[in-house]
Amino acid sequence: MWVDSHCHLDLPELAGCLPEVLVSMQEKNVVAALTIAVNLEDFPQVLALAEHSERLYASVGVHPEYADAREATEDELCRLAQHPKILGIGETGLDYYWQKDQPEWQRQRFRTHIRAARRVGKPLIVHTRDSATDVIRILREEGADAVGGVMHCFTENWETAAAALELGFYLSFSGIVTFKNATQVKEVAQKCPLDRLLIETDAPYLAPVPYRGKRNQPAYVAHVGEEIAHLRGLDLAEISSATCANFCRLFNPPPLHSYA
Repeated sequence: MWVDSHCHLDLPELAGCLPEVLVSMQEKNVVAALTIAVNLEDFPQVLALAEHSERLYASVGVHPEYADAREATEDELCRLAQHPKILGIGETGLDYYWQKDQPEWQRQRFRTHIRAARRVGKPLIVHTRDSATDVIRILREEGADAVGGVMHCFTENWETAAAALELGFYLSFSGIVTFKNATQVKEVAQKCPLDRLLIETDAPYLAPVPYRGKRNQPAYVAHVGEEIAHLRGLDLAEISSATCANFCRLFNPPPLHSYA
């Protein structure tokens, strides 16, 4: 069985076809998916999706790309995270690709999320793009190792990976790992300790080969697992077992059950 540790089922590409998404998950034995919040304005829809199915869970947070989104206070994040379907805090982090001026409000937003995660004891879901040095620095300064979390859609180098692992974080790999030219991602996926490895789709984005360029969905997460098994020379069952166990260890959901 498989778990999609990061997707966005509330986005327009997927929100209107949830029954089909759930059927496809069942057909591919994807037993759970974590649908990720990116702002507070749309959080009610994210939570409603998680409440719709025992196979779906959610997070709460404000993405670093959303410059005009309403800021979440630490208290508000803590209150919303009390819901039993909320497994983590985020998507949070830093993005200097879209925000090339490297704004201080991003860093403050990130710190707020880390502090909330520490208060509620739930893991962080961290986004980093062109910002790895600051992400690691702030995680250290704010004591994020007390709760840990996941570096989602990991595309950084091994130095950043090692720093995140030292802080108790997991590394999650998306469909990018199946792309032919993703040399650095493939190398890190080979070196990541098996007990810190997660897989995701980031649906509706980043569909893996053989669906690259098409709309992604949680059912495709097995293709990410297949590529990592190939890279590491392991049986597919080993990657399936490890990634499901890692998801449960990090996010502490109710027991997962196979469709089979």
